[in-house]
Amino acid sequence: MPPEHLTTVEIRQDEVLTGEAVALDIQPLSFFQRALGCLIDVIAAVVLLIALAVVANWLLGGAFLDAAAAPILGITTVVVVLVLVPALVETLTGGSSLGRWAVGGRIVRVDGGAAGFRHAFIRAFIGVLEIWLTAGAVAAIVGAFTPRTQRLGDLVAGTYCERSRAPKLQPRPVELPPTLASWAAVADVGRMPDRLARRVSQFAHQAAYLDPAARARVAAALATEVTPYVSPVPPVDPETMLRGVVALRRAREGRALALQNERLAALTAGDADTTTIRTVRQ
Repeated sequence: MPPEHLTTVEIRQDEVLTGEAVALDIQPLSFFQRALGCLIDVIAAVVLLIALAVVANWLLGGAFLDAAAAPILGITTVVVVLVLVPALVETLTGGSSLGRWAVGGRIVRVDGGAAGFRHAFIRAFIGVLEIWLTAGAVAAIVGAFTPRTQRLGDLVAGTYCERSRAPKLQPRPVELPPTLASWAAVADVGRMPDRLARRVSQFAHQAAYLDPAARARVAAALATEVTPYVSPVPPVDPETMLRGVVALRRAREGRALALQNERLAALTAGDADTTTIRTVRQ
């Protein structure tokens, strides 16, 4: 295949390549979030063990069970609480648990697919060693040195904990009021301080959620601060002026960034052409 038809594909560490060669940007849960979720799960398991121990003691004390059955009952309780219950909860909740629900994570396969009971059982079984028998030391050491904060059980089962809660969507850009279309063509709003510009932008995005009286009062106060930096001052109400200023600044900053990218692309292309010419001459 000719070199000009070759395409370079870069897959980052936090991307998952599906069977259709589509890269999914999936963020793994951080080390400290996983540690906090694990701590919550451990506390829940300890509470459950204590509750079952109280029930078992009541059964043995009431002569409902033979005293010789106490060791068998204790071992069975530990296995159920530390292995079977976590595996069942993780399977039924789609990779979640009480701790992972609290920190916003869930267990998935390394290819991004849903984990099953086999994966959950392997993780829970190995978790007895790396979490309970070593007080979490093995899990912490392995998780600190793996790219996706995978503990030993994850490495064996082929899973990791992804971030299940998506970040908040960015607010919709403020549109320029139609009455200020002619004013926007000649207005100068570039001298406004950044701190004041951020306050005006926050007001424009949150104005709809304010009390009408407070909304008018804040708009008037901000318009008084903005007026010295706006030329000419449009003959409109304070809130409309503020919305126009935010929309105009955003549009001009976007155009400035686009021009900067075009210049950088032109300079890069020029350097590439120069390098090609030098190579041919050599």
